[in-house]
Amino acid sequence: MNNYFIGIITLLLSGFVANIFSKKLKTVILSLLVSVGSVFCAIPAVKVLFGHENLVANFDFNTIFGNVSFVIDPLSAFFILVITVMSLLSVIYSNGYLKPYLDLKNISSHLVFLPMLIASMLAVVTCQNALMFLICWEIMSLSSFFLVIFESNKKDVLKAGIKYLVFMHISVLFIIIAFALMSIKSGSFEFETFKAVLQNNTSFANIVFILAFIGFGTKAGFVPFHNWLPDAHPAAPSHVSGIMSGVMIKTGIYGIIRMITLIGIPSKEIAYGFLAISVVSSLYGVLYAITQHDLKRLLAYHSIENIGIVGIGLGVGMLGLTYHNPLVALLGFTGGILHVLNHSIFKELLFLSAGSVYIKTHTKDIEILGGLIKSMPVTAILFLIGSVAICGLPPFNGFISEFLIYFGMFKGLEIHHFLSILLIFFAISGLALVGTMAILCFSKAFSIMFLGMPRSENAQNVTTDSSKVMLIPMGILAIFTLLIGIYPQYVVFWVKRVVFDMFSENIVNFCQVCMIPLNIMQTIALYAVLFVGFVTLMIFLKLKLTKGKIVMHDTWGCGYNRANNHMQYTASSFASPFLSMLRPLFKKVFDIEKPKKLFPVAAHFHLHIEDIEEAYVLNPLLKFDEWFLSKFEAMQSGNIQSYIKYGMVFLLVVIIASLFIG
Repeated sequence: MNNYFIGIITLLLSGFVANIFSKKLKTVILSLLVSVGSVFCAIPAVKVLFGHENLVANFDFNTIFGNVSFVIDPLSAFFILVITVMSLLSVIYSNGYLKPYLDLKNISSHLVFLPMLIASMLAVVTCQNALMFLICWEIMSLSSFFLVIFESNKKDVLKAGIKYLVFMHISVLFIIIAFALMSIKSGSFEFETFKAVLQNNTSFANIVFILAFIGFGTKAGFVPFHNWLPDAHPAAPSHVSGIMSGVMIKTGIYGIIRMITLIGIPSKEIAYGFLAISVVSSLYGVLYAITQHDLKRLLAYHSIENIGIVGIGLGVGMLGLTYHNPLVALLGFTGGILHVLNHSIFKELLFLSAGSVYIKTHTKDIEILGGLIKSMPVTAILFLIGSVAICGLPPFNGFISEFLIYFGMFKGLEIHHFLSILLIFFAISGLALVGTMAILCFSKAFSIMFLGMPRSENAQNVTTDSSKVMLIPMGILAIFTLLIGIYPQYVVFWVKRVVFDMFSENIVNFCQVCMIPLNIMQTIALYAVLFVGFVTLMIFLKLKLTKGKIVMHDTWGCGYNRANNHMQYTASSFASPFLSMLRPLFKKVFDIEKPKKLFPVAAHFHLHIEDIEEAYVLNPLLKFDEWFLSKFEAMQSGNIQSYIKYGMVFLLVVIIASLFIG
């Protein structure tokens, strides 16, 4: 564990050390120090994951905290490796992304909070003391808040940051209540002592899990606690968006999994409810992603979708535990936890690709892009790989985890319980629809951005691709998506080890079914390798036969002499036929200026889709709150004597009330 704490201290100090150097060297020094810290943290995690013993460090702080344990078990080790590897690639990418921002005053604070976020996430997934966990959790929330408002001179960025901060404090409030209840019952703040009180009282465990799910689910982005996410991710710099979406929201998933391990075998009500919310979250996320024109906002809604897919896997695993079906439990949890890794890879790849497009075009609006594959071919190919992976198509990694989840659901149909079968049918059909809509969404995003002709000067003026320091981390992520897709048996083996360590004591015959997913993965690997080999052979033959020459032809213009960018599909028109069938699920806001003369000077049309929950639930609540507080404006007179009078009246009321009660 010494290496682990050296790594965390190195990460915490790296931002301060980097700021000592000149502005040209700051990001380079930060990358080097983060690399060192990440390696020190990853070494013990690898030892635990590939070994058979957990690492434990105990600290006796004071009478308030008591004994504080930091434990690296296989679950923590898995999340440590995800956090370190994914965060390091984003930090390396930031060397190119932050170049235009090096003269800003707040660049120094940005370089401090970036490694602080990484260190706090690492502390969260290893801390086993409730009070210390909450402190680490709050550091994670505050550091990410300051990273989100990096461009605080923009009003929408500041608004998104404040909204994020409010949601994170609502989140931590529910976690505090859940921990407080468990601590009162157990008489300790240590997680290990929570097991007895949760496993011996089902009603109490249900209440605590619901409270914890609201807290951790808000961080993860489950519906209906997701509203911060589509605003915060687009506001943050792209490397921060990659860390937040690819890694940070997974700490919410970690918290939920840790609660499941403490409960042991969840009740049927909790398993059903969690699976239903997960299906709704995945459908809701992908549906709203299709409506978006802001590229990063589109990707943010896909984070909600994929968190829902992770939840479906965990929900299926919970059903397996509840009904004592070891194969369903193994497949569900393995698929869900593997999707945590897969989503972190392809979502970070997509956010970094979006950042490359933004740096070159200075816009996130895909409606005014187009033709970028000619000037940014590498970015286009990498974005395409990420798009195929996130759609769950072979031979990339998204297919593997979704296949395991599907397999678990079909095996779950063998559970002879009507409500369980009904819910699993709903989950299977929901996940199938999610995959279809994801293909539609990324077909729209890729084709509108990279194909066709430039729709504006923003796209037309791009002449070169992004720098190598930005493309290399993206390329590594793309390789990860392919390697997991064609050699899934190796990754599934270690994820299975994590699941086995967590739940083998709660369900019998776990060992007997452990080889089933591995045998299936070996078969998938064989066909994946053959498919990749066939595609490679076809590309080789084409290049050989054409001798590397590219023949250009004019596209048939349907009778028009010359095509122009106004004749192309827009993002809105691409998705309109599908969305027109689902009108009640959206609130459409139109901004129209109609032509008024024979030769109109100006005219425009803009359509904005509002989040239905925000439009009909949150905004009315905020308006009511604003109206209610306005009734007390008269009390804010600015007179110091009045404020002293309020304090005296309050103290007098408290004294009289205490005497009356006494």
